[in-house]
Amino acid sequence: MMNDFKQLNLPVPLTRALDTMHFTTPTPIQAQAIPPALTGRDILGTAQTGTGKTVAFSIPLITNLLSNPRATALILTPTRELATQIMVALKQLTQNSSLYTVLLIGGEPLRKQIGLLKNRPRIIVGTPGRINDHLERGTLMLHNVNFLVLDETDRMLDMGFSVQLDRIAKFLTGKRQTLMFSATLPKNILRIAEKYLRDPLRVSVGSVSSPVEKIEQKHLVVSENEKYPSLLKELDEREGSIIVFTRTKFGAEKLAKKLSRENLSADALHGDLRQNKRDQVVRAFRNQRYRILVATDIAARGLDIPHIEHVINYDLPQCPDDYIHRIGRTARAGANGSAMSLLTPSDRSKWNAICNFLNPDKKKNSEQGHQNRRPTTTFRRNKSRPRRRSRPAAA
Repeated sequence: MMNDFKQLNLPVPLTRALDTMHFTTPTPIQAQAIPPALTGRDILGTAQTGTGKTVAFSIPLITNLLSNPRATALILTPTRELATQIMVALKQLTQNSSLYTVLLIGGEPLRKQIGLLKNRPRIIVGTPGRINDHLERGTLMLHNVNFLVLDETDRMLDMGFSVQLDRIAKFLTGKRQTLMFSATLPKNILRIAEKYLRDPLRVSVGSVSSPVEKIEQKHLVVSENEKYPSLLKELDEREGSIIVFTRTKFGAEKLAKKLSRENLSADALHGDLRQNKRDQVVRAFRNQRYRILVATDIAARGLDIPHIEHVINYDLPQCPDDYIHRIGRTARAGANGSAMSLLTPSDRSKWNAICNFLNPDKKKNSEQGHQNRRPTTTFRRNKSRPRRRSRPAAA
């Protein structure tokens, strides 16, 4: 198995970029996916979050385009945030080449994007909705696309993009190589794979229903009245950057404001924010200008910020697999992390569903002892104690 990028004999511009980025040793998903993808194989890849999937598809993609001057590539993602992060990674990887990349996402002016498309980009990164907008307007042509990437495919289907993916596929008229990546592998993903992939090589790293092993998971049973004071206590006991997940956009905004009134550095991220504001919030959190990000599940996938040390589920997610993606925001790239869930009596059915999802072969009870690959049960009454105020973000 490949254990060094230099073994791949990549094009010189790409090798120089990897050296500049200090990328030498591939992650498991990269070691398994990149060599066969370089030979032209379609790939169906599954891996836990934070395992390096972006580089796993970007290296074959860039290599393909450098050897085929007329070819272009299309990368589809479910969210604007993930598309933006992929764009950043591609700019780093293509810094020594003439490959031009364009980002097509909602929330950005169409006229500006139309102007960028006139420059004939070789790599197009976007969300299905905005890609379809350009196709219907005739401002985007895909007949030269010979490399297609579907990233976070399970999330795209969860968000209802199946019809839009089919519409886009009708414009992909030429022969192409397709790489599909998904954090989970339900039956509908396999059906999509049969539709879009040709004799794909299945690449899998870890269990698709288990969280990263380096995440310490706990949960705390509280009453509704204890929930907010318990959150303050948990925040006070933690150092470093934290994401707090809420169920609704309104809840995220309200909670962020309450925490700010407690002299805690916090901001909110949710779908009602305009794209430039969302970018501003993520950028500030990435640069550690504030310590606590209160977010909806818009941040559960694709948000790759290495310094996140803790995830707190203030509200449980609606879907059990979203629990995996939420806590996967920490323990990125081999680091350690922690996850805490605050449970009220009304959360019992959701919590049981999460436990069953994590351990499908074992009967679980959230009030029984410890098992591997499941959150640790922690029962304690909230005890008030003086809280440290306004811990500034790290420099």
